[in-house]
Amino acid sequence: MSDEPVRRARREAVRLPGGLSLRALVPNAITAAALASGLTGIRFAITAATGSPATTTPGLPLDDWQKAVLAVILAGMLDGIDGRIARLLKAQSRFGAELDSLSDVISFGVAPALIVFLWSLQDVPRLGWFAALAFAICMALRLARFNARIDMADEPRKAAGFLTGVPAPVGAGLAFLPMYLWFATGGNDLFRRPEVVGGWLVVTAFLLISSLPTLSWGAMRPRRSVRLEIIGLAALVFAALISEPWTSLAGICLIYLMLLPYGWVSYARVRRQRAGREAERG
Repeated sequence: MSDEPVRRARREAVRLPGGLSLRALVPNAITAAALASGLTGIRFAITAATGSPATTTPGLPLDDWQKAVLAVILAGMLDGIDGRIARLLKAQSRFGAELDSLSDVISFGVAPALIVFLWSLQDVPRLGWFAALAFAICMALRLARFNARIDMADEPRKAAGFLTGVPAPVGAGLAFLPMYLWFATGGNDLFRRPEVVGGWLVVTAFLLISSLPTLSWGAMRPRRSVRLEIIGLAALVFAALISEPWTSLAGICLIYLMLLPYGWVSYARVRRQRAGREAERG
């Protein structure tokens, strides 16, 4: 008689109790870490604005304003990998998608708005607060629009590899452009003037909710003949970020802004090509 039933009974006897696997928790833990990083950026900004004793970090000679910005940048890096890890581990869930959006609202909307307000805009509290509110609200509106379209596989821009408006992490990075320039120039007051910072924050807010087609990683398809050059350029950018982080971040922001018209022109070309193919079929 076969002993298969006996072996099956033994396996069932030693089976672990039901519950979530750690694999399913990893992406959500990364998202929670991004949320904690964004909130910590607010804490550093409050410390810097109130004149509290600066925190010391061994080996990192940074003031609290710089730490606040870096905390949000770290949140952006974590946000960029949590979804990919979820897909890699096949651990996508509706809960994870909702947690990611809530984390993005705080880390890329509330945190940058408060940091910039405490850094510059509190000198004109009424108008400055409206600029900060505009950025935070537009970030929430952008993420709400994204969630509403997340299940639309046939959304024209998504299908073509483009985004609608500036992505949330990029918008947070653009909001800090005056701070990058202030750090890079050793504290030039021109970049801390409330009217300059407030105006730029409002412009960034409208870029978030605009209908402007923007480039995504899927739309960037360089030719194989230049792959080595691209790898070398990426290495140089990484080296620049280590040696001159604030100048490099300001340069990246400016390059991204210059690419916005290119994204619009590229999407217009894709639309014309699609219209031509549909006309031929008709």
